[in-house]
Amino acid sequence: MDLNGQFYRHLLGLFDEEESKNRETLKTLGAVIGKSFGEGGVLHTFGSGHSGILAQEMVHRAGGLVPVSAIVDPTGGWTETLPGYGTELVKRHHYNYELLPGETIIVISNSGKNPCPIEVALACRKLGLTVAAVTSLAMSRKAKSGHACGKRLFEVADHVLDNGGEIGDAAIPIPGHPDKAGPTSTLSGALLLNLLLMEIIEYLTLNNLPVPILRSANMPGAREYNAEISAQYKHRLSRPI
Repeated sequence: MDLNGQFYRHLLGLFDEEESKNRETLKTLGAVIGKSFGEGGVLHTFGSGHSGILAQEMVHRAGGLVPVSAIVDPTGGWTETLPGYGTELVKRHHYNYELLPGETIIVISNSGKNPCPIEVALACRKLGLTVAAVTSLAMSRKAKSGHACGKRLFEVADHVLDNGGEIGDAAIPIPGHPDKAGPTSTLSGALLLNLLLMEIIEYLTLNNLPVPILRSANMPGAREYNAEISAQYKHRLSRPI
């Protein structure tokens, strides 16, 4: 049966495919965010439900960049189908940390169909932000939008990163069982976000701009260093350093 081996080999193929098909978008988006960082901007992230894990992947991350702030859903996604909730989340985040024109929001939703992430995208676009989506195009194109506008997340975003996931997320058939196992969206989404991180860093480096990389707090002197390079973003980060 070797379900473990099947899943591992599927992931290897998926990673190669998603890196290839997202390469151009990653480079374009990396430049957009890098330019914003050069002007003192902050990158914002949002993920509803399980995608909230990915929204936190770029925040306060050793080896990552300082100016990243997550829009946090305190319900953990239980209200992702509730109309109006995403708009209120954006209002709260804007009040606490500011969402400024020219900055970027990455909205993460595997299906891209529920009201909450679509509302976050639309509300941020209204504030003048660039909207990037991380989603499964295969699943989202087959799904009916739950938002009143009738559109799915990829249809309201300026840039779309496709995680390559299948309908239903899980990828590996189980013999004698109607369901599949082996969800891929978290692993493939984390890869996309870290590839994007590398593109941002490359843009900053090539354009002789500051590269505010966080050091692991477990390294000597790291806490003091991190505090120093994050001082200019005081009051703008959902997880202050």
